[in-house]
Amino acid sequence: MHVSDFQHNSQSIMCPALIISAPSSGQGKTTATAALARLFRNQGKQVRVFKIGPDFLDPMILEQASGQPVYQLDLFMGGEQHCRHLLYQAALTSDLILIEGVMGLFDGHSSAADFAFRLNIPVVAVMDGSAMAQSFGAIAFGLANYRAGLPFAGVLANNVGSEGHMRMLRDSLPENMFWFGALFRSKETSGQDISLPSRHLGLVQKSEIEDLDERLDCAAHQLAQTGLSKLPEPVEFQRVEDVSRYDQHINKGIYELKPLAGLAVAVACDQALGFIYPANVDVLKLLGAEVVYFSPLADQVLPEADALYLPGGYPELHHQALALNQSLTDQINEFADQGNPVLAECGGMMWLVDELTDISGDTSAMLGILPGHAKMQKRLTAIAMQQVDLPEGKLAGHTFHHSKLETKMEPIAKGKSPSNKATSELIYRKGRITASYVHYYFPSNPSAVAKLFSKDVV
Repeated sequence: MHVSDFQHNSQSIMCPALIISAPSSGQGKTTATAALARLFRNQGKQVRVFKIGPDFLDPMILEQASGQPVYQLDLFMGGEQHCRHLLYQAALTSDLILIEGVMGLFDGHSSAADFAFRLNIPVVAVMDGSAMAQSFGAIAFGLANYRAGLPFAGVLANNVGSEGHMRMLRDSLPENMFWFGALFRSKETSGQDISLPSRHLGLVQKSEIEDLDERLDCAAHQLAQTGLSKLPEPVEFQRVEDVSRYDQHINKGIYELKPLAGLAVAVACDQALGFIYPANVDVLKLLGAEVVYFSPLADQVLPEADALYLPGGYPELHHQALALNQSLTDQINEFADQGNPVLAECGGMMWLVDELTDISGDTSAMLGILPGHAKMQKRLTAIAMQQVDLPEGKLAGHTFHHSKLETKMEPIAKGKSPSNKATSELIYRKGRITASYVHYYFPSNPSAVAKLFSKDVV
């Protein structure tokens, strides 16, 4: 019997794993996680990285670092059993699993601490020490002891100014707390900046950082000098079936039926529109669809397809180029006029409407398929988990945007949030077009997804 056969037949598997968290956002979690992934990848190890929460941007960096697709773990969007299934499948072929937390260690309904407790995975806290001395130890103590029994492995200092500063931070820790080491401000120490630039939705996309690999390799070299240079202890991952949030029988029928067999779904993917959960693409393929990608910015011809998926992104940064692509504009209008299914999320919806105005006040004509004017705002306008009851079924998702849509369209549904009750995104429909600010998580209900993209009208 091959080892892989044994692994697939067993009820659990052991794999080294760590959760990388922090006291808050902006501490350097993504830098540390990406550097750790790159460190072991450079050693020939198979590293799988996951991101807690619905983030799109951090996973782009983490994918570049690890060379593997990065999936989201979220207890609301996917449910615990779905998350356990993803981790077990990754453990079958990996030498190391890294999970980057969301915001601070205890923040949110799918916090890093929640996953640490449920999966018994050790937590490393990344802490920005740039403006701290002895308070560093106090905060570290609080993280380790706020919830009794947390598998807290230790701390890694980030943004450290000097060897003396590092010793000061290290000496502030309680005697029983493990010190993994420090990441220094690399411009001063090696001439290479390891920080990751950001904008209004978070980090910039990986394609916009020309020296990303150099930054990752430099950070990995620094980590090689720390206590994180050795693989952590193995963690047990249980074998579980993949169960959908709202469709409890996906393994007993929907994927075997392949309701989208013979159909092609064209997916927009470039710097303007590219916020795509890898699990969403998996669902489309498991349902039988052929997935073909196109660039709204560069392609003059829409691929031959039966349905269109327009995910979120940064259309406001590329609205002038989108407006100039008249050939693609005409073809998508014709595609929609023919009654073909279109699903548009956030930035994808902004591309569908009449006009888009960026933060400086410049306006461009968009596709003009839906009536409306999307306007960028100086502040965040919505952030929340969303549950949406569509005619096709319930879907879970997330909303996070800095724009507002002015439209006379009447919504067919409203999203519901488990935490931020005030945020209720409106869902619009025109023919077979479904559009909203919600980024849907397809594994939450594959049956509903099949109906959204099928030729048949619900």
